[in-house]
Amino acid sequence: MLKGLDPILSPDLLWALAAMGHGDDLALVDGNHPAQAIAKNTVFGRPILLSGIPIERAARAILSLLPLDQYVPDPARRMEVVGDAVTVPPVQQAVQAEIDRAAETATVLLGIERFAFYDAAKQAFAVVQVSDPRPYGCFLFRKGVIAGDVA
Repeated sequence: MLKGLDPILSPDLLWALAAMGHGDDLALVDGNHPAQAIAKNTVFGRPILLSGIPIERAARAILSLLPLDQYVPDPARRMEVVGDAVTVPPVQQAVQAEIDRAAETATVLLGIERFAFYDAAKQAFAVVQVSDPRPYGCFLFRKGVIAGDVA
């Protein structure tokens, strides 16, 4: 553990968040997602597992360090319910609340069709999988810029 960091942020997850560049995506997925198959295509190459953590809790921890990209219209995306693109299940509403809290403003959570989501997740830097069993707990977060001065 490290002082000042959320204790659920594992060493692998901390490395991935630090190594990601502006515009890289992080997939945060539920326990039903085919994370092993998808993650082998990512830069990280295997899923980062956060067992026993509700997905909104994982989102809170991740978004405490990961700024969302302010230069794209869709920095946060969700998997759409199959056959019902407009329904936003409670699990997605819970993560939406964490996104809005971290961004300090309402942020659009764009829906992506299931198989298009899988394809997009294969292009992500890493896949973080929680054991949360609620379906449609699948999200993509695009990393933004952390600006600062040279010391």
